[in-house]
Order: sequence, then structure tokens, then C-alpha cells
Amino acid sequence: MNRTFCVAPMLDWTDRHERYFLRLISRHAFLYTEMITTGALIYGDRQRFLPFNESEHPLAIQLGGSDPVDLATCARMAEDAGYDEVNLNVGCPSDRVKSGMFGACLMARPELVAECVQAMQAATDLPVSIKHRIGIDENDSVEELFRFVETVSAAGCKTFIVHARKAWLNGLSPKQNRDIPPLRYEVVHQLKQSMPDLEIILNGGVNDLHQAQQQLHSVDGVMMGREVYHNPYILAQVDQLFYNDAKLSQSRFDIIEAFYPYVENELKKGTRLHSMTRHILGLFNGMPGAKKWRRYLSENAPAAGADLDVLKQAMSLVSEVNE
Repeated sequence: MNRTFCVAPMLDWTDRHERYFLRLISRHAFLYTEMITTGALIYGDRQRFLPFNESEHPLAIQLGGSDPVDLATCARMAEDAGYDEVNLNVGCPSDRVKSGMFGACLMARPELVAECVQAMQAATDLPVSIKHRIGIDENDSVEELFRFVETVSAAGCKTFIVHARKAWLNGLSPKQNRDIPPLRYEVVHQLKQSMPDLEIILNGGVNDLHQAQQQLHSVDGVMMGREVYHNPYILAQVDQLFYNDAKLSQSRFDIIEAFYPYVENELKKGTRLHSMTRHILGLFNGMPGAKKWRRYLSENAPAAGADLDVLKQAMSLVSEVNE
């Protein structure tokens, strides 16, 4: 699988509607689900979390958990559901995640993470990857990072997605942990140089495609998150720049029109329009009429009974300005 360009798993953002929409823009970018806890799959409504549209491939499921047996069970579910990869979250710094014994706090327990990897690999033929930070709290030395990766890779994991910031588990919110700890790309580069047989994907702070391309001189792939969500049309160049696919990208208007059948089908199933349109507000960023587009959808899509006409009307506001 080609993970040269990945879209980050983002809680409450990269749901199945968002992923379908992004796939209309890029055919090749590697997509990830939002983090799904093992408890949600084993004891909750798995039909809410597992299903996806076949067009979303290549697609990985990201799991949150630290019990090897539970993770093995969920990995089997992921394989049965048709996912292409299982990813373990070892990077989320929220207090809720910490109290549940998963996320970034697991970096302090590399042997347990290795057990989890072994259990998932024994339960499924899917590749298992890890998404983690470069360190936590005061445990942020290069030596500690290398020990973590060496321990987990010895268990069979060959793909590491590395957020190039450490996480402060006490004192900073998850949002602050995305911005305040300094980016240390050189540490991720050093990891790749020292362990060339591993696939190292860099994550954190990448917000334009030129910057992403430059990183490919030092790592195997790049993962971009918030910029893609807020400015999804950035993906229109990804297939050509990262996958040598010269097929012309679609216009923003073509993308919305291609989204119509999906929206119509979901509305028939009882999905609310806002559940889909909340993900597409940034499509026309930087273009005349973008503010009208965002305002109209934000005000009208949440209404009870809102249908496809709301989306068509919103698009006409942009079209009129551009004609």
C-alpha cells in the first residue's frame, strides 16, 4: 500500500461522510477513520462505526485501546469489514484517553504496545501500524523514542506514523498539544536514518503540499490533518504530485455535483443533511462567494427536513458570483 500522502484520523471529523467527500477529490490519498475505542466496537453500536463506502479505499481503521485481547478482537472485526490496515493510537493526549489507558500515555509502556501489536497481527492478515508522538512529558529524549520504536518494531510493526511533537499529558489540553510543544522534524528524520527498513510517516504542522513534498526527502510519507479538513480542495493536486496520476483534477463544482447522489441516498436512509454538509464548508475557501456558501449551509442545513435543494441553493450562490 502506498502511504506517501495520508489524511490524519481526526476525532469527530473523519467520519464516513467526510471520507467519501475527500475521496471525490483524491483517488489515492490514504484515509484513516477517526479513533474508535475497542469498547465502542465490542460493547457499543459497531454498525455505527464499522461500515464505510467501498470508494473509500485505501482506508485504515484507527483503534484506541491497550488490552491485547480486545484489540485482537477489533482487528478481526476490521478485517471482516474490509479495511486495508489497522492503526493503533499511541498519540492522543486527552485526559479521557489517559484514564482509559490508551493514547499517548502508552509511549511509557513500549512492551505493552508490542504485546498489542503481536496480538493484532496474530488475529488478522491486515498490516498493523502505530501513530505516536516523539515523546511524552519529560520522557522526550531521542534515545527513549528509539527504544519505543525498536521495541514495537521487534513485535512486527513496520509502519510508524510520527507526530513530530511531544505530548504533555498534564497541563495542556488536546488542542494545546497540537500547537504548543515545538515541532522537531529533525527527530523524525533521524529516526528514519537510523531505522531505514521501517516505513516512517511524518505528521504534525504540515499545511501545504510543497512542504509535504520536501519532507519526502527524509521520510517515506506525510500525513496532513487540519489543513485538509478546513481546505479540502488542497487534495486536488495530491494525485498528480504524490502518485504520478496525471488525470486532470475535478473543479469544485464537479465535486459537489458528484456528491449529490451520495447525499440523496443518505437522506433516504434518515441521515441529516448537516451531518454531511458540515464537512464541506471549506471547499470554496479563497474564492468569491465562499462566505455566502458557508453561511447558507450553516444556517439552513441543520434544519429539520433540509434536503438536497439546500445544497444546490448554496452552490448557486457561489456559481452566480463566479459567472
